[in-house]
Amino acid sequence: MKSPSSSVRDILAANLKRERTRRGLSLSELSRLSRIGKATLSQVEAATGNPTIETVFSLSRALGVPISDLIDARHPEAVTVVRAAEAEVLSGEGVDLRALQRIDTGGVIVEVYDQQVRAESQQQSLGHAGTEHTIVQAGLLVAEVDGRRVELGPGDYIAFDASLPHRYAAPDGPVRSVLLLHYRSGQGEPRQNPHEARPPH
Repeated sequence: MKSPSSSVRDILAANLKRERTRRGLSLSELSRLSRIGKATLSQVEAATGNPTIETVFSLSRALGVPISDLIDARHPEAVTVVRAAEAEVLSGEGVDLRALQRIDTGGVIVEVYDQQVRAESQQQSLGHAGTEHTIVQAGLLVAEVDGRRVELGPGDYIAFDASLPHRYAAPDGPVRSVLLLHYRSGQGEPRQNPHEARPPH
C-alpha cells in the first residue's frame, strides 16, 4: 500500500483540526464518532500519521463533511491541469484514489477522482456522505451496494447513495475508473447508519 505524501498529511492535519474545532469536538468525542483511536487521530492532526482511505472516509462520515473538505488544499485557477504523475495518491485496502478536482457550484459540491482498484483486491466502505458515481474505463469491476451485486465493464456506470455500505472488487485484474462524489448543502450531517456492524479500518 502506498503511503500518502507529506503534503497530503499536512493538508489533512490542518483541515481536520479546523473542522473538529469548528464543531467544538474533542479528540475523544471525534474518536467515538469516527471509531478511530484517539492516539491515531492525534497523529493525523499532528501530520505524523499514515492516513488511509478508510480513515478519511470515516472522518468524513463522523464530521458530516465532503471528503474534499479534508484533503483539498483549494487553490482555484482559471485553468486547472492535473498531471497524472503529480497527483497525490490516497490508498486503501484495495483502491488508489487521486483527487483531481473539487467543483463547488453554490449548494452542490462535486469531487472528481481517478480511481484504480488493484487486481484481485477489494475495497469496503461502511458508507459516507454524498452520492457516489463510478464510470469504468478499463477492466471488470464488481460493485456491491447494500447487498446488491453488479458487474461493470468499460463504459458502464453506477450511481448510489454513498451512505449505504458498499464494496468494489477487481477479480480479473486491475480496474481503472472515474469516481464522482456529489453532495448537496446539509447532506453531510452526521447520522447513524443502521447497517454499521463493524468499525472501519
